[in-house]
Amino acid sequence: KEARRIQRPFGGQFCWGPVENLQLETKADLKGAGSWTHQYSNSSNTVNSNDEIVKGPLRMYWYRDVDFQIPNRHGQGPAPLVNRGVMVVGGLHGLCGLDAYNGHTLWKYQLRNNLTDMNGIHHDVSTAEVGSNFCLGGDYAFVCKDTFCHQIELKTGKLVRKISTPVSRDDPNQNWGYLGYHDGVIYGTVSNDAHHTSPRYKNISLRNESVLFFAADAKTGNILWTYQPEYSIRNNAITIGNDSVYLVDREIAKADAVKEARRNGRPNPPSPEDAHRKGKLKAFQAKTGKDLWEDKEDIFGTQLAVSEENDILLMFYQGIRHKFFRLPSEVGGRLAAVDAKTGKRIWDIAAEYQSHPVINGDKIFAQGGAWELKSGKPIPFTFERSYGCGQISASKHLMVFRSATLGYVDLTRKAGVENFGGIRLGCYINAIPAGGLVLVPDGSSQCNCSYQMQSWFALEGSE
Repeated sequence: KEARRIQRPFGGQFCWGPVENLQLETKADLKGAGSWTHQYSNSSNTVNSNDEIVKGPLRMYWYRDVDFQIPNRHGQGPAPLVNRGVMVVGGLHGLCGLDAYNGHTLWKYQLRNNLTDMNGIHHDVSTAEVGSNFCLGGDYAFVCKDTFCHQIELKTGKLVRKISTPVSRDDPNQNWGYLGYHDGVIYGTVSNDAHHTSPRYKNISLRNESVLFFAADAKTGNILWTYQPEYSIRNNAITIGNDSVYLVDREIAKADAVKEARRNGRPNPPSPEDAHRKGKLKAFQAKTGKDLWEDKEDIFGTQLAVSEENDILLMFYQGIRHKFFRLPSEVGGRLAAVDAKTGKRIWDIAAEYQSHPVINGDKIFAQGGAWELKSGKPIPFTFERSYGCGQISASKHLMVFRSATLGYVDLTRKAGVENFGGIRLGCYINAIPAGGLVLVPDGSSQCNCSYQMQSWFALEGSE
């Protein structure tokens, strides 16, 4: 009984019996356990794992120290990911895979200078603007660096293949930008390396606009199709779901561009001219690139998400709580829903939100309000948290965020904001409610704040 208790889901093995007649039991997948395979949970950007298991109150499940250096928290590095019982964390010089149910290190994949551009910077261009450089899909992890995407076995960390961006090595733009996975296909963009948006750091290679979108077969690495934008593609303005790719093709905001970074530099003021730049919202068949529909009417958003369950596409601006850094084009204050099948605008409202909208069933939640997904009507939602940066990460029943320490709201109980004290989260997405747990790599990297516990850990529901 005790051996079966500690046997992990998703393939944990238990061998018992006499030597001459050993029995082997393999534990099945955990029913109701959600996954977090992309920066905003999935290729649809819902910021919701759909995990049905984890609820509050939360208690410790496992904890440990891990010899793996992640970016300084102020650099706002990519979110940890989890799929099929494996948690994958991005570090300065590679990826690290851990068993999500006991914290054991399964593998480390070396990739020099993987996230060093995000280390040592302070609330500037980072994951919030350019997206994550790694994702999970099927039995693989994918991480892009420079011109290549490295496809790695999820369970072992062994390299399967490298996939190059589909441009000439003489092209001025060659580096991988956006990275996503959906139903056996890898999606990527080629970065616009000439478009620099950091006002303070001139030597970082982080870019938020792209000059080409493409799809590659995850089984072979072969390119399936490409799309050459008329204007430009913002990395955050791409979402994939229900066998469709949605993206915004729009003129670059002139005010975002920085000619020369300087010490204590600040973003440019918003430009009235940028508010009227041309653009279009496009939909493609995900595996073939076939045009499905196009809308050129008042395409304002810088970010997209799609509800596969409701076939509704959400268009919005970047939601951030602090005023340390914001691109001039991120003017905020608006939220719209589009029929994902036809491109028809369903509703378009004025809305203030300080976090990336969470799509949970037929509702939208954010710091600042909640709305019905199908109508845009506000619904009652009280959400107040203590100090700290960072986004909300959600599951079906739980919302996790920084509120001084680790804060959470259990949507099944009227307990308000609760805390697991003594620790602090990182400055973006650091705690993941998925796999039946809340998984938290150490988010206080290189932090001098007076929080007692610095550790990698997992929390479970206590009821």
